[in-house]
Amino acid sequence: MTSSTPDLSTVLIVDDVPTNVKILADALRAEYRIKVASNGLDALRAAQSVPVPDLILLDVMMPEMDGYEVCRQLKQIPALWRIPVVFVTAKNSDYDEEFGFNLGAADYISKPYAMPVVRARVRNQIQLKKQADQLEALSHIDALTQIPNRRRFDETFAAEWKRAFRLQKPLSLLMIDIDHFKEFNDHYGHGAGDESLRLVASSLAAGVSRPGDLAARYGGEEFVVLLPETGCEASIQVAEKLRERVAGLSIRHEYSSAGACLSISIGASSLLPSENLSPQVLLETADKMLYRSKQAGRNRVTFSCV
Repeated sequence: MTSSTPDLSTVLIVDDVPTNVKILADALRAEYRIKVASNGLDALRAAQSVPVPDLILLDVMMPEMDGYEVCRQLKQIPALWRIPVVFVTAKNSDYDEEFGFNLGAADYISKPYAMPVVRARVRNQIQLKKQADQLEALSHIDALTQIPNRRRFDETFAAEWKRAFRLQKPLSLLMIDIDHFKEFNDHYGHGAGDESLRLVASSLAAGVSRPGDLAARYGGEEFVVLLPETGCEASIQVAEKLRERVAGLSIRHEYSSAGACLSISIGASSLLPSENLSPQVLLETADKMLYRSKQAGRNRVTFSCV
């Protein structure tokens, strides 16, 4: 069961005693979206369903699967291990608390409840979770261009490769380089170079519209675009559109042999993941195609379908 309050942090309450659930839910529902579960298995399911909880209040003493085991399993799920778990229990000896903290618990709330203390502890943990989420988000954003960075790309690429292999869907990758960017920096200055990087990054990010697509800064003047469930022809169309978008910025570059304005070269690679292929194949092939685009005069797309 979930309350339908929008735009609030979500608290999952797990207890096999309905009265305990009601007491906690009634005390917290004015400030938080509430989800509830009455046993360990339901708790694990609820934690993985949308909306994913920002905090879990977890009873220790439950039949079949106790709270300690629920916490242990939660901490083994990559998408859930950062969710703070607060044990709600009458077992508050030093040994019990040490055991729970060693499992990854963030805090303890003792029974019987002191509601002002409950609300304060929940509020503190939610605030800490928000701060951690903000730091995590910032760690995935390139400071200059404000689009995803190499770390975000690496993590997403690994996950999308596994998903494409499982679903047997094609995966495409575009490696992108700004043509003669060193000459641009040398003649127009690093300030103008930084501004051009921001404009190109924004144009690339705006040019991939599907929720699963990712445009990221790969390093220096190099960018990468990941296109899940996209075959060869579609990836080439996206690449050409992106090349045209950057050309359309009309950033003057008098020192480029590729044209009068700033341009990009693109290497495109598309394949269907299999047991005989590694993700590195897709990266290396796109990089080779990028090299060929440069060798052929730049400001163009070269592609390979494995």
